[in-house]
Amino acid sequence: MNRSLQKHYEEIKDLHLRELFKDKSRVKKFTKQAVGITLDYSMNRMTEETLSKLFELAREADLKTEIGRMFRGSKINETEGRAVLHTALRNRGNTPVVVDGKDIMPRVNEVLAQMSEISNKIRAGKWRGFSGKKIKNIINIGIGGSDLGPVMASFGLKHYSQRDLNIKFISNVDATHFVEETYGLDPEETLFIVASKTFTTQETMTNAYTAKSWILAASATESSVAKHFIALSTNKEAVIDFGIDPSNMLEFWDWVGGRYSLCSAIGLPVMINVGVDNFFKLLDGYHQMDNHFKTMELEDNLPVILALIGIWYNNFFAVETSAVLPYDQYLSRFAAYLQQADMESNGKNINKKGEKVNYQTGPIIWGEPGTNGQHAFYQLIHQGTKLIPCDFIGFKESLNPVGDHHQKLMANMFAQAEAMAFGKTTKEVLETETKDEWLAYHKTFEGNRPSNKILMNKLTPEILGSLIALYEHKIFVQGIIWNIFSFDQWGVQLGKVCANRILTEFNSAEVLCHDDSTNAAIKWFRS
Repeated sequence: MNRSLQKHYEEIKDLHLRELFKDKSRVKKFTKQAVGITLDYSMNRMTEETLSKLFELAREADLKTEIGRMFRGSKINETEGRAVLHTALRNRGNTPVVVDGKDIMPRVNEVLAQMSEISNKIRAGKWRGFSGKKIKNIINIGIGGSDLGPVMASFGLKHYSQRDLNIKFISNVDATHFVEETYGLDPEETLFIVASKTFTTQETMTNAYTAKSWILAASATESSVAKHFIALSTNKEAVIDFGIDPSNMLEFWDWVGGRYSLCSAIGLPVMINVGVDNFFKLLDGYHQMDNHFKTMELEDNLPVILALIGIWYNNFFAVETSAVLPYDQYLSRFAAYLQQADMESNGKNINKKGEKVNYQTGPIIWGEPGTNGQHAFYQLIHQGTKLIPCDFIGFKESLNPVGDHHQKLMANMFAQAEAMAFGKTTKEVLETETKDEWLAYHKTFEGNRPSNKILMNKLTPEILGSLIALYEHKIFVQGIIWNIFSFDQWGVQLGKVCANRILTEFNSAEVLCHDDSTNAAIKWFRS
């Protein structure tokens, strides 16, 4: 990928973090702060020279120019001919953003105002169902970016939520998801938000029509549908045909990718959950990180640094996976959210010229909140045969300070990073734990397992916005350096086409023309 970096990698690849930490100024050199986030990346297998060469790699990719193009609204999603402007959704300074000769900010603000009106009405108990009962249950029906973002943020900001409202999410086309999420609920008190840009997404619309039948079974009046549904879509005709009042349809745009759409109308369930003010604070946090990313020099730019560290392991150490480990139960869905954001963006093997790449692109992203993960998969990170870089995410203050829970939580986080980095030698085991050499080998930890620590004072709406934007921009930077298009997702489409074809064959006697395995599976299901 880069000869100079490859040569440098060969020179330092076996250097241990124990050696690197003999430099007592290392932590100061490898720590940066911005918008309430401290990034300590000192526990990485790199030197100042490594970073210098990585920053040069970013400059060779003309990263600053590409950042400017995204924020200006250039159509950087070239395979779909679209701009990429999720940053405009949280453009709290209201700087004009022009797409096809028109400033889009007035329309963005109109939708935010519409969201605010709906949210305030529901939270005040003024939205009534067909029988006059006030709405207590809000169920979001979506999938992918129309589900993962709102789920993650609703969990993440649950501390700030209105507890007499019941926010739920249905995404899976498996009927079990619908049945279990609506179990015990009163249709008269339930409002559905149907999130589908085209209003044709198979999973979402299947669940939406089931929800419609569920409402009509209780009311028996078609006009009741309008009181129990909101649409987040661009297909007005389909929304009206469904029975939804067009005044309860919120627009979003083709320059907003699904996995980057949380700040759009897709965030309505989050706004209802935490209130307008807290939702706007979330947008403020995004905006602060956006400005940092757009204006800061590469060497002090948090998303750029995180991205380059990922490039270092992915493309030189041949690491294929990365763990995101938040030590906060509210962030229990954060890794799942990042899976889509990262893997759908950079899971590509064709470069911008249409050529097959000869290097690794997007890593496998996974993780669980601490301390749960410690009792599940940390064993493999500590002593397994795979090198897995980790992002530890922690907070100084707990939102629920009970006893010494938080002290124990954070002690575990710091200890895990330390143990991964420095391990325990066989000699140390023999000196402190056992004289049995055979047993000592099993208790030896090689260490040299890299990690970042992402530290913040408290999980506020602003901080959550900045944290999400930090990872969004990291993903963008890596896509630029890998020379791939990060904002399309053609790999998602083929499976949909195949599924629609097979669906028609379940109730048909026509001759099957798939491969032998698929044909056999269809015949088994038919029988």
